[in-house]
Amino acid sequence: MSPSSAARALSPAPAPPPPQRKIRLRPARCAGFVGPAVETATPGPRAATLASSRGGTESSLAICRVLNGMWQTSGGWGRIDRADAVDAMLAYADAGLSTFDMADHYGPAEDLYGMFINKVRRERPPEMLEQVRGLTKWVPPPVKMTRSYVEENINRSRKRMDVAALDMLQFHWWDYANPGYLDALKHITDLKEEGKIKTVALTNFDTERLQIILENGIPIVSNQVQHSIVDMRPQKKMAELCELTGVKLITYGTVMGGLLSEKFLDTNINIPFAAPPLNTPSLQKYKRMIDAWGGWSLFQALLQTLKKVSLKHGVPISTVAVRYILNQTSVAGSMVGVRLGLSEHIRDTNAILSLLLDEEDMGSIAEASQRGRNLMEVIGDCGDEYRA
Repeated sequence: MSPSSAARALSPAPAPPPPQRKIRLRPARCAGFVGPAVETATPGPRAATLASSRGGTESSLAICRVLNGMWQTSGGWGRIDRADAVDAMLAYADAGLSTFDMADHYGPAEDLYGMFINKVRRERPPEMLEQVRGLTKWVPPPVKMTRSYVEENINRSRKRMDVAALDMLQFHWWDYANPGYLDALKHITDLKEEGKIKTVALTNFDTERLQIILENGIPIVSNQVQHSIVDMRPQKKMAELCELTGVKLITYGTVMGGLLSEKFLDTNINIPFAAPPLNTPSLQKYKRMIDAWGGWSLFQALLQTLKKVSLKHGVPISTVAVRYILNQTSVAGSMVGVRLGLSEHIRDTNAILSLLLDEEDMGSIAEASQRGRNLMEVIGDCGDEYRA
């Protein structure tokens, strides 16, 4: 299968319409917790600082290393009650998990954040308000990127989230043949300088385009990409450029929609009723990734390896899966999806930040991962699954 045909097979339905100096890590904390913001395989640090000095001014943002992903509010995971969802967001923030990731097209996600942040302002001490972070994405159609068009969309997110300045704007672009992404990012940078955006970031850009963007002086602090034990593409080329430039990675799909869990261990997805149903968009998406990597039998062998490590440390498979990716080069944070008001995994998520995987653990997981195909050869670089 060629990279382009694999990309077409794996891509979900489209959503609605030279080297810089190394990043300087500064002390940071998640709400209720204190820890130095450093990259390390040891437990303890709960926060990382994303920063850039490109474009003549410095910008930085401290985030929790485990982010609450809000794709699940967009439909397909169950009906979201807004009041229950906001209460759930407060529970996550109270537990120290105070960074929320969303997008303009994730259903009511930005509106929920606006309701949540207002409740924090009313019902929590000022210190919590200082620690809460709302990261959003802008996923525009590939139309002409004028200043007015860009500003209109950024203002819409600011209004929905009820903030004077977006903590982070993560920009996505569908078609690299259209160079309008540079125009959009220059306008976004101007809006940052005007105080409407605190930090500028990307999502699903490949290594080649990231380098072009950096060479144009755009103050990128991070690139959000798909990264899991099955999908190790970001460590092939992207991480090397990030090490050279100080850009950090935020990862999603790290638990593969829940496939990296005990729920799917010792199951046969090919036999009716012999495995849990793949009844959410994320489960369906990441099952296709497993097929490209090596198939269900090989995935079962990977789950067995993860189960041994999880039993050794007394944590779930999903906790091990996220910790492994957090230990990878240039990874500042990893996403764990939240089904707000429907289920919660606060205890297991917090355990990620205190888990220490030793050299034996890391080695056994790497060996199991490497038994599959090299997805760089099957799909292409980061984000290529969205472009063909």
